[in-house]
Amino acid sequence: MVNPTLSEIETKMRLLIIEDDRESADYLVKAFREVGHIADHAADGEDGLAMAETGDYDVLVIDRMLPKRDGLSIIGTLRGKGNHTPALILSALGQVDDRIKGLRAGGDDYLPKPYSFAELLARVEVLSRRHGGVSEDTVYRVGDLELDRLSHRVARGGTEITLQPREFRLLEYLMKHAGQVVTRTMLLENVWDYHFDPQTNVIDVHISRLRSKIDKGQEHPLLHTIRGAGYMVRDGIR
Repeated sequence: MVNPTLSEIETKMRLLIIEDDRESADYLVKAFREVGHIADHAADGEDGLAMAETGDYDVLVIDRMLPKRDGLSIIGTLRGKGNHTPALILSALGQVDDRIKGLRAGGDDYLPKPYSFAELLARVEVLSRRHGGVSEDTVYRVGDLELDRLSHRVARGGTEITLQPREFRLLEYLMKHAGQVVTRTMLLENVWDYHFDPQTNVIDVHISRLRSKIDKGQEHPLLHTIRGAGYMVRDGIR
């Protein structure tokens, strides 16, 4: 079994979502995991504070109004103990005075509800980079194919391509390793979070769908199957 390299591990953020609304929390955890990050969840303020104190997180995403202990209290306690993990506050309280209060309490960013996940992801990645976390490129380019990690936009030759979340994650991983052979094991571990082979054709199906979207009708294909080894995204045929 091929284990992820250190550089691969470092491109992932480890996030703590402190949110008492189960539906919202499940959505955020799933969405962050689908784009390649690690997300834990705490359902109330006391559990959230305990996890934030003991866990090594890159960014905290904290709902302001929580049972047992509110979000601003969590941040204030952490800051008082010298814990400066970046914290983004989510809240239905979106007036200017509310945002100022959140930032003065020690929050690093404040996003009113409702929000788009794309904006939340961009803000979280900015906080992580400022804190010394993820520092990789946010835009990958191979030939005339471009993938923007922050806006989740993919285009080839200036024409936008619509991808499903798993297809986006697959292409992102392949483009990150452009010019290198990516094995099935690497894809299972880093795109599907499987540390075993499920003995299905899930990779073949997604590769086929992805190839039809980025290479169909193009003079020069970019996604190549390396027989007996895996897959590779590269510009031109060598």
